[in-house]
Amino acid sequence: MRRHTAARVGLFTESVIREMTRLNNLHEAINLAQGFPDFDPPREIVEAAVEAVRGGVNQYAITWGAPNFRAALAEKMRWYNGVDLDPERHFAVTCGATEGMMATLLAIIDQGDEVIVFEPFYENYGPDALLSGATLRHVQMDLDAPGIPFDPEELGRAFTARTKAIIINTPHNPSGKVFARRELEIIAELCRRHDALAITDEVYEHILYDGHAHVSIASLPGMAERTITVNSLSKSYSVTGWRVGWVATASEDIANGIRRAHDFLTVGAPAPLQEAGVVCLRMPRKYYDELGRMYQTKRDILLGILNEAGFTCVTPQGAYYVMADISGFGAKDDVAFAHYLVKEIGVASVPGSSFYHEPAMGARYVRFAYPKRKETLEEVRRRLARLSPARTRVHGDR
Repeated sequence: MRRHTAARVGLFTESVIREMTRLNNLHEAINLAQGFPDFDPPREIVEAAVEAVRGGVNQYAITWGAPNFRAALAEKMRWYNGVDLDPERHFAVTCGATEGMMATLLAIIDQGDEVIVFEPFYENYGPDALLSGATLRHVQMDLDAPGIPFDPEELGRAFTARTKAIIINTPHNPSGKVFARRELEIIAELCRRHDALAITDEVYEHILYDGHAHVSIASLPGMAERTITVNSLSKSYSVTGWRVGWVATASEDIANGIRRAHDFLTVGAPAPLQEAGVVCLRMPRKYYDELGRMYQTKRDILLGILNEAGFTCVTPQGAYYVMADISGFGAKDDVAFAHYLVKEIGVASVPGSSFYHEPAMGARYVRFAYPKRKETLEEVRRRLARLSPARTRVHGDR
């Protein structure tokens, strides 16, 4: 019998993050694998969604986004990101940032175009490249060095005549790195020199620690029309299940291409949740300060728990993940160690290898997510206290 599935879907597996969530549910563990809160969003956001449904906002919105939602997006990007965009010409509202990234690559990539990505990288970027026909070129970030730097010379060598774009994720999943202005200026100069685009994934833009500031590369000189910003409501407003995201660019031509790809991928994002999203985007500015402080407290609690348990951690500057080195347990296989944690200890994590194009490069890490209530984190402390280096050496290696 001939093969009935396309070759392209045989080039990648299912999401490792979602696989670990399935294992978490099977073993009734605590899910620190998938990055979603175990607490509700602010009440006014929930009420806005209920009011929209009850108020009859239940049919299709305009394919590329409800006008009032796009207006609120333009307003917020102006005051927070320093980018002045036209809500009528420069936005496409998508089913989450996940679809936003896929629609973007489908709109700009021709077969064989190259896309640069910093490594480790969020696991979706690999399949996105394969589905769109892009070839990924990887630039390493050093998780062992302060600030998680990259080598500008290595980055410069990654740009070629075939480079169509570079993906920047700041704050970064999984490392927690926040790209500094001076680093973004290096990237911007290379984009201008090679006539390349910058695709910037900014879904964690308000989750920042220790005085770090978010800078949008689109706000740098000469970058507005060659930057595509991907974002969503999910992380900043604790509504990961709403699946309302957006893509923004000052290039009307690129925006139209993304709108066309989006139209035939999903038609449109949920209309009532776009209506509620207006309330999200117009939350008072103190909300974002409080959000950062809340997550910094959770970060510090989890870092303490992991250090007590025997992990060596990369301290995140933003986002809500910790990359934890498992070498202290004598473990050499991150997948086996993560399976041991979820099955025997009752805590789900993500194998670090899923964030690298060569799995061996991430084999000494697992990633933990901490958008969880304090009570949840304290239960994690109790469970991880059962970790024994001797037992882990037996169960953590294949």
